[in-house]
Amino acid sequence: MTAGVLILNVDDNDTNRYVKTRIMQRAGYEVVEAATGTEALRLIRERNPTLVLLDVKLPDMNGRSICAEIKSHASTASIVVLQTSASHVESRHRVASLEAGADGYLVEPMEPEELVANVKALLRMRQAEGERQAALEALREADRRKDEFLAMLAHELRNPLAPIRNAVEILKVDDPAHRERARVLIGRQVTHLARLVDDLLEVSRITQGKVVLQRKTVRLKDVLDTAIDTASPYLEAQRHQLKTDFAFDADELWLEVDPVRLSQVVSNLLHNAAKFTPAGGQITLRARAVDDGMEIVVEDNGVGMGADVLPTVFELFTQGSQSLDRAQGGLGIGLSLVKGMIEMHGGSVTAESEGPGHGSRFRVWLPASVRSQRRVVAPRSAVVTQAQPRRILVVEDNVDAAEAMQLLLEGMGHSVTVVNDGADALRVASEMRPDLVLLDIGLPGVNGYELARRLRDAPETQAAHLVAVTGYGQAKDRARSLEAGFDMHLVKPVDPAQLRDVVGQLGT
Repeated sequence: MTAGVLILNVDDNDTNRYVKTRIMQRAGYEVVEAATGTEALRLIRERNPTLVLLDVKLPDMNGRSICAEIKSHASTASIVVLQTSASHVESRHRVASLEAGADGYLVEPMEPEELVANVKALLRMRQAEGERQAALEALREADRRKDEFLAMLAHELRNPLAPIRNAVEILKVDDPAHRERARVLIGRQVTHLARLVDDLLEVSRITQGKVVLQRKTVRLKDVLDTAIDTASPYLEAQRHQLKTDFAFDADELWLEVDPVRLSQVVSNLLHNAAKFTPAGGQITLRARAVDDGMEIVVEDNGVGMGADVLPTVFELFTQGSQSLDRAQGGLGIGLSLVKGMIEMHGGSVTAESEGPGHGSRFRVWLPASVRSQRRVVAPRSAVVTQAQPRRILVVEDNVDAAEAMQLLLEGMGHSVTVVNDGADALRVASEMRPDLVLLDIGLPGVNGYELARRLRDAPETQAAHLVAVTGYGQAKDRARSLEAGFDMHLVKPVDPAQLRDVVGQLGT
């Protein structure tokens, strides 16, 4: 209780001051003394005591004035003030001191036990108030992190929508090559969107400010293509020319990274460059392997930055003239996201500019640990190899989703039956004896977990391969699926390649 507690004993009566000091020292407190108000204020500034024993009547000023001075400044307002007096003993005197900000009031002479008990009680109150303020600040910080994370995701969720919308229009044309490019583009961006939605729904990440990297072995060219697709609408809207300059064969450089996060980094840098470059500008995307890793550079000939902006350009929600994003009406989160994602990969990012009007350069460095062995991948045939035909039952209450799944599976050469509720699923399954059941969890009436148990108990379907297809993707959801009898748990939207692999593994 006494560790770290400093008491300032202010009294012009030498005897009274000595007695109170001895009482406090015997109770284990460190004590400093002052005989005047002026000296007391000096010691308060220099020593920042925890508690002040403050006599009301002093030779140079009134103790209540000192108390009011202490409580009026944020730097000293938390100091506990216990006023004492041998002459001001009436209730009105106590009231006057308490209204001036005193935390307690004692009349002298007092018993040592009474003084120590009052000091301890006031210190306990101060500690409780400090803990309450700390808890409130922690709540505010958690809320701030949540708001920052949600704002960041809202910003990023919008990015893939423009290329998807454009690709949908391209699908209307008759050119097979253009349609195929649009299909691939939509696939990349839907994967991107699905990953961002996963982050949005992961409550623990939002409240704790955590994002977990999902590293994969990917080709750098694919990461850069996704980033360019995402940023292209912004570049085209401003009639910017994008130049790529790769100091290696991008098709042969593979990385162990989170591809969605790394593409976010590059697209955000391209978007930032487009935003702060006058219409018709030039933006360059460079990438090269270096001895200690790899480097990605985005350079523009835009408005540039002053020396005062460079140190703060990666800070989230930077206000005023220090933030180009704020000056342009943005949220000021894109570059903060870049910094966070690159640091999570063990890398770094720096901003460079020769000054206003001389453009900007953002240099991303990733360590050698992200480099992967060269992988030889057989080129994909335009014709999908058909797996052994299977009997598949799709149980999904969303009619559009069920129809899309049916068309996809039938395109792979399988026999597909669709039902939209649990009761029909049990009846149809017993008749068709499916090899595979793709089963939604959130069904009307009988939910997917209960339906899986019933299918496992029925002789006609106990050997079927059961796969949960659901929007619930947390660890507890996967564990519950296994407990209910599912063989696998897939999270919507399901990657068609993953679905093809699931069907191909039947019977193996």
